[in-house]
Amino acid sequence: MAAMWALTNCRIYTGAEVLDDRALVIQGDRIQSLMSVTDLPKDCERIDLEGASITPGFIDLQLNGCGGVMFNDAIAPETLDIMHQTNLRSGTTSFLPTLITTSDADMRSAMSVVKAYRQDQPHSVLGLHLEGPYLNPKRKGIHNGDFVRSPDAEMIAAIAQAGPETVRLVTLAPEMATPEDIAQLAQAGIVVSAGHTNANYDQAVASFHQGVTMATHLFNAMSPWQSRQPGMVGAVLDQPEVYTGIIADGHHVHFTSISLAHKLKGDRLFLVTDATPPAGTEMDSFMIGGQRVFYREGKCISAEGTLGGSALTMIEAIANCVHHVGIPLAEALRMASLYPARAIHVDEQYGQLAPGYIANATIFDSALRILGVVDRGRLQRFNPTVTAPAYAQATALP
Repeated sequence: MAAMWALTNCRIYTGAEVLDDRALVIQGDRIQSLMSVTDLPKDCERIDLEGASITPGFIDLQLNGCGGVMFNDAIAPETLDIMHQTNLRSGTTSFLPTLITTSDADMRSAMSVVKAYRQDQPHSVLGLHLEGPYLNPKRKGIHNGDFVRSPDAEMIAAIAQAGPETVRLVTLAPEMATPEDIAQLAQAGIVVSAGHTNANYDQAVASFHQGVTMATHLFNAMSPWQSRQPGMVGAVLDQPEVYTGIIADGHHVHFTSISLAHKLKGDRLFLVTDATPPAGTEMDSFMIGGQRVFYREGKCISAEGTLGGSALTMIEAIANCVHHVGIPLAEALRMASLYPARAIHVDEQYGQLAPGYIANATIFDSALRILGVVDRGRLQRFNPTVTAPAYAQATALP
């Protein structure tokens, strides 16, 4: 039996409450309990966090690449390894590698790689996110238009057969798919998200009844909310049961729009990075969707001015929500852990610090610097470096 050990002298954000007088006890890859330090068994190893905070490990449902690699460019387990190790340094312990619009052959390859990878690493990679190719060409963004297409029965059947343990999430434009396509994926247990869509309000609401339960990067690459045409944005904000991710880098979405979305969506709004190779590196350009994208002043942008993902990390997104949007820290942490876990139906094992949950946790200080992580029950500690210029000079949290 694995030895039991405990993290002590820390503030614990469990996902449900904030505790200052407990130890987080871990055994193997599971959380064993939260208990008073005085009740810890004498033979339990204790690790003093010296007043730091600990929270459920962050979960990123939209990660194209990071650490200098792009999943589309190298569909291989080595790519997933690099992405995971890069993620850990910014507090993300679980993610969905995101394959953007490409060929059927690459989609099948990605499904095969993720299925095999999850046999040994089921808690870091929670499944595949297929973002495209079934998008509206008018809202394709940086995606390669040569591969944007309508669904075909054979590939929809293959995705459905792979199931949610391999393909956790599919982003499509609901107006480009049939109700039967959406229902087939949803009935297989795969989360279907509306994105890169020009659907009007009525089409959007109809898709929610057909099985769409989420929207991909709210406000971006979707029909906007206008006075006489509420569009997909209006439909998502109007339907309380629909989850949606949002990119809180200050470039994709204005911070006031994030604030308004949070007031309307509450616990159905979660953070995504939409990160690309520059995240966690010093890269200044990369290829995506057949175009070269340049990383300048915090933005990933093509020569034509199209945003091409981000270089955002999850701790930066949280810091932006706290310092620029005014969202309380405990809530911003839930937006990066509990809420995305609920959105893809894995919240019985992830997104909280509670007995029986996977021991994935993130350790940070009052300046929101990542000090370490617990990754599947194993502690890794990092030098406390601040990587986000947006909050490097921010006042420390109380």
